[in-house]
Amino acid sequence: MSYLPQHKYISIADVQIKNEEELEKCPMSLGEEVVPETPCEILYQGMLYSLPQYMIALLKILLAAAPTSKAKTDSINILADVLPEEMPITVLQSMKLGIDVNRHKEIIVKSISALLLLLLKHFKLNHIYQFEYVSQHLVFANCIPLILKFFNQNILSYITAKNSISVLDYPCCTIQDLPELTTESLEAGDNNQFCWRNLFSCINLLRLLNKLTKWKHSRTMMLVVFKSAPILKRALKVKQAMLQLYVLKLLKIQTKYLGRQWRKSNMKTMSAIYQKVRHRMNDDWAYGNDIDARPWDFQAEECTLRANIEAFNSRRYDRPQDSEFSPVDNCLQSVLGQRLDLPEDFHYSYEIWLEREVFSQPICWEELLQNH
Repeated sequence: MSYLPQHKYISIADVQIKNEEELEKCPMSLGEEVVPETPCEILYQGMLYSLPQYMIALLKILLAAAPTSKAKTDSINILADVLPEEMPITVLQSMKLGIDVNRHKEIIVKSISALLLLLLKHFKLNHIYQFEYVSQHLVFANCIPLILKFFNQNILSYITAKNSISVLDYPCCTIQDLPELTTESLEAGDNNQFCWRNLFSCINLLRLLNKLTKWKHSRTMMLVVFKSAPILKRALKVKQAMLQLYVLKLLKIQTKYLGRQWRKSNMKTMSAIYQKVRHRMNDDWAYGNDIDARPWDFQAEECTLRANIEAFNSRRYDRPQDSEFSPVDNCLQSVLGQRLDLPEDFHYSYEIWLEREVFSQPICWEELLQNH
């Protein structure tokens, strides 16, 4: 039995949380933490105080580019670089503009989903509380219902959409002479069965949703409240292994909250989870054990996590302003070596100052030596 703890896997996140607890408990005895200046650390320091605004801005652009969003007058204009100054006149120009607008939206969704996923992955590798800080602000900015709204469409038609003109795409546009565009060439599209750009975006959004809700009971309950199970089940119609894996992971974490009747009527989904998703020892994901007994613990977990994140940011990035925490220089040589700014005519009155401040002052040398 002594060999089991030696070879037990301990995640980096658990080690970082334990170190943070020790630093919070004994800030003076452990000294100041040495933080390596990695690119990820520099980015987090630069984003720290404006991080909520950055997350809200990215999600607003993602919402404006989503295919299910409706045009509003107060929404972000993401088509300023695409729309021409003069509206198209012919049917051919209108078709080309429509394809270009849809392609532009798809590229924006792909970019933002990949950017958010990379931020979470790199911050989690750098420090777990940096990852949790970004995750919390994404949740506060309604990222979970936004992703569910994105998938609440005909996801199969979205992935198979062909919003591209093959003769204008790379590398055809560079190695071939541009042919004259016709209605037939615009409708032909490419020969791919899927639009890999849209498939990439969907997988990124599912991975993002997994990272936000994994081991977080309160956020898992948000999936249940927003009725994500039928939305995610429709996404299983896409026959792509990686996309189905992340959909099944999201269904697995909320299965025990959906009730016995849902599990009984969705046995095919339960079987797919058993076959394709990795399980842990003593994993009770399929059974609602002691769910009703602790409904308020979920919110307490979120509050505790927020307090730990604030303590981490305050300790590492907000230096203490109290003079009691500032270092004291007790070295005699450094004190005597300090340069003092004296008036220019001080050397004229130096003897008078010496007589008044030094020689005429009574000094008890025995008491001075005893104190020092």
